[in-house]
Amino acid sequence: MAKLKSATRLLLPIISLLLLWQIFSSLGILNPQFLPSPLNVGRELVDSLINQNLLVDIFASLKRVVVGFLIAAMLGIGIGLFAGFNRAASSFVTPLIELFRPIPPIAWIPLAILWFGLGDKPAYFLVFLGAFFPIFTNVLFGVTAVEETYKRAAYSLGAKRKHFIMDILIPASLPHIFAGMRIGLGVSWIVVITAELVGAQSGLGYMIQFNRLLLETPKVIVGMVVIGIIGFLLNRLMLKIEHKLVPWKKAEQTSLL
Repeated sequence: MAKLKSATRLLLPIISLLLLWQIFSSLGILNPQFLPSPLNVGRELVDSLINQNLLVDIFASLKRVVVGFLIAAMLGIGIGLFAGFNRAASSFVTPLIELFRPIPPIAWIPLAILWFGLGDKPAYFLVFLGAFFPIFTNVLFGVTAVEETYKRAAYSLGAKRKHFIMDILIPASLPHIFAGMRIGLGVSWIVVITAELVGAQSGLGYMIQFNRLLLETPKVIVGMVVIGIIGFLLNRLMLKIEHKLVPWKKAEQTSLL
């Protein structure tokens, strides 16, 4: 019953929007050249899936996101944990992070193309930049947010440093780590689409740009819809993983409802 209510809350606004869109299109209020009806977009989506062109672009975009995000996650978590546990490292790393963090990944596109050329490598680099900073920042905050009482209690009971890190520090930081990874993954998905609009020959961003030049508006909207659906699914996947690895956080959220 709870799942049915959750699905209803999710689908009701989407269905309402599609119905209004179709009604306005049928009444001729919307220009089909600029905004085709949902039925036309749906037919275009089915055709794109049948001829597999859309699947190729989806795979290209996902590959770039996965590679860049995994590199960012490994480095962001590793450096964040080290800087959070080591004050000297934190005082050295944090100013550098704060210097580069405000620069949007999009601003790096010209240099990325200059350094890596066209193709996947500049996309990996840009996705890495988009994901690294939120992951690092949240990990650092999670480590430094661990109460001093826990640290003193662990050491007073004879815990070694490695035991404190593995049994207390990392588990206590996991909610912040996953928060950073969710934000980083969302930013990665946005960045890779933007990068493909400029410097790629495949991917959903390239598909949108190519069909825009051909005035194929239904295909442009198909690309936008697919981007939204995949972004939603990636976020849900990260939430599922978080609930598996951090079950106490889910219990806390449930108790507050």
